[in-house]
Amino acid sequence: MTAVDDTDDPGCCCPRYHSAVELIGRRWSGAIIAVLLDDGPHRFSALRARVPGVSDRVLSQRMKELEAEQVVVRTVHAGPPVRVEYELTAKGRALRPAVDALSRWGRQWLDGPGAAAEDRDVVSGAPGVASPSSTAPAVGAGGPDGRSATVDGSIP
Repeated sequence: MTAVDDTDDPGCCCPRYHSAVELIGRRWSGAIIAVLLDDGPHRFSALRARVPGVSDRVLSQRMKELEAEQVVVRTVHAGPPVRVEYELTAKGRALRPAVDALSRWGRQWLDGPGAAAEDRDVVSGAPGVASPSSTAPAVGAGGPDGRSATVDGSIP
């Protein structure tokens, strides 16, 4: 199955693939999931510290979205003091292969060591042909205010 398989209209993007990319691709969601995958349950303040640059408002919004999608579970521990922790569900932990693959891809193809994109073939990674990152803006590149664009080009 590919990103264009699971639909009645051949050649169209699979709606499940699109929904998954939209959920995980929202600004900060991938970083939040990666932190929870690596470190287990976190309190809100610990998550904020591990995801530098995220505001309280946006972190709260992303946690509610991930909880609504059953990727994260919010647990309130009776006090004193009352503690609230966030943890990945089985559905969230199932994202590990995808997060690991994206991490490997990022290390290979994005800015940093080993990212000589202009020296790699677009498909095979073989030397000699420029990659899309050296000739065109990245898909989902941020708008003028730095926010990420969605697949349809709108900025959330």
